[in-house]
Amino acid sequence: MTSPPADALLFDVPAPLTPIERLLVLADHYTHHNDAIDTFRLSSSSGPDLGAYADSARHLAHETLAAVKAVQGQQLYESGELIDAVVRLKQLAYLSNEAALHLADAREALTTRPASGSAGPHSPGALENAGRQVRVAGELTALAPQAAVECADRIAREMRRRRPSARVAVQELDAVQHSALQEVARGHIRVSESLGRQYVHSRDVRVLISTLRSLEAKGLIAREPKAAPPAYVGGPLPDRVRLTSHGAATVAAFIGLSSAARAKATATAHPAQPALNAASARAR
Repeated sequence: MTSPPADALLFDVPAPLTPIERLLVLADHYTHHNDAIDTFRLSSSSGPDLGAYADSARHLAHETLAAVKAVQGQQLYESGELIDAVVRLKQLAYLSNEAALHLADAREALTTRPASGSAGPHSPGALENAGRQVRVAGELTALAPQAAVECADRIAREMRRRRPSARVAVQELDAVQHSALQEVARGHIRVSESLGRQYVHSRDVRVLISTLRSLEAKGLIAREPKAAPPAYVGGPLPDRVRLTSHGAATVAAFIGLSSAARAKATATAHPAQPALNAASARAR
């Protein structure tokens, strides 16, 4: 049986993610999960939500181990850098599973019927216990986005060191935009609005709103409205800035490269047009 021609397909089949892209998507999923936990408001009827969050944490653990298998499938030389990155990822999976257990315990505290004469599941003690379990669960995965990106950086460096001939197509971006994209990947960027002005909240690197607008225009980032935790207790929920699929692919192309290597890769991807000499210009 012959295969149908490519133009006969009803839809495009997306290319599989590279191991580095998988890690960046994983970091984004951790950010989304953490935001959901951090903005969660516990009540006596929160049992179903807690069950969903426990499932989310278990899924993240599964995703993390799948990312480890994808990295191991590259059959790279097991240097200290690579071993450390893989072990760190496995630790993230263990922490996610532990977070799932705490969230399941919180759900049980709110939904289990008590023995006769004891405090009810909706008592202040039950809510306090559930709240404590949720806080612990949030702490266990709080640093996961940043850790996943750091592992991606280490693994990308190792992959390029072992396979220096591999082509790298880097989108034309400046150093400020590179830095901002990595901050987004780590889950460090939020945007709030006050009196008609927008403000960027970052952690390690100062990022301007003009930089974010430029990256949005290129389709590299997107905002999730009112999804991030507030800057202070009782404050409004800011927007979370997240990588798009195009953004994740772009970061995967330059992560682990030095500034000089990024500049060289950008120049290779966008070669300069040969300049006309003065005589040729006058001849025109």
